[in-house]
This record gives sequence, C-alpha cells and structure tokens, in this order.
Amino acid sequence: MEYKEEQVQELEQQFLLVCDQLRQQLSCDFTGVALQKIQGVDITWPFVSGNRNQKYKYITVRYGKGIAGRVIASGSPMEIVQFPDNIIGKSTEYPIMLAEKMITAYAMPLLWQGSPKGALLIGYRSKHRLEENDYVNLKELGKKVEKLLPLYFAEN
Repeated sequence: MEYKEEQVQELEQQFLLVCDQLRQQLSCDFTGVALQKIQGVDITWPFVSGNRNQKYKYITVRYGKGIAGRVIASGSPMEIVQFPDNIIGKSTEYPIMLAEKMITAYAMPLLWQGSPKGALLIGYRSKHRLEENDYVNLKELGKKVEKLLPLYFAEN
C-alpha cells in the first residue's frame, strides 16, 4: 500500500516538474495539465504550476466545454487572445481562465492510445504574443507529458 502511494507521489512530481519547466522556458504565468477521467467525459486539472489560488482543484468541465474540453473534443490546439473577447461561447464556460485571471492562453491536445485525453495549457495574465519557438517548446514538453499518461491512467 505504501509503495503505491510513493509511486503516485513520484508521478505527480514528474507532471509538476514538466509544468514548472514549461513555465520557466516560456516565461508564462500559468501552466496546467487537464485530463479526462478514464470513466466518463468529465475533465479536471490535476497538475498546475503558477496558480494564484486553489480553485483549479474544484474545476470540472464537460467534454467539449472550456479550453481543455474543446481541445480534447477537437484534437486540435486552441489559442485565446484577449480573454474574454472573441471566444466561442460564454466566458463562464472557461473556468480556468476566470479562476487564474488569464488574458492569453494556448492549449494543445495530449494523446493517450491515439486519442486526445488531455490538454497542456500555458497562460498569461497579460496580453502576450507567442513566438514560433514557444510552440516548438510547448510541443516538445507536451511529448514528455504524453509519456507519463500511461502511468497516470493506470493509477486512476
């Protein structure tokens, strides 16, 4: 029992390390990993870095809703600039953006067994323009997160 608990803590540390690396490399304010629950379609934010509060722990969105839900449903990246202007739907459908007071965000899908099951998000609390190398760094670290997904889904 204790061994399994240690494994879970180690896995959590690995996810958080990637979030921290991404936040440092891109000088962003927030990074997070949203994952779809193995049973059902709900999506939560189990791993974040740069959070201003603990609200992320209580955020659950449905498949297709919010930035994470839309990225997972479409299997395509999504960028938000000047939130809440020019978004699809209502601002209340983007609880992570509201909770962390983000203005700019970019999220990419995370694949597990060939299907999008999560999203890796970076966010800024001010207006920001991403450069080409930012997308490259995000994709590279996204691959690191994807390598952790089999361990995460085996635990949950």
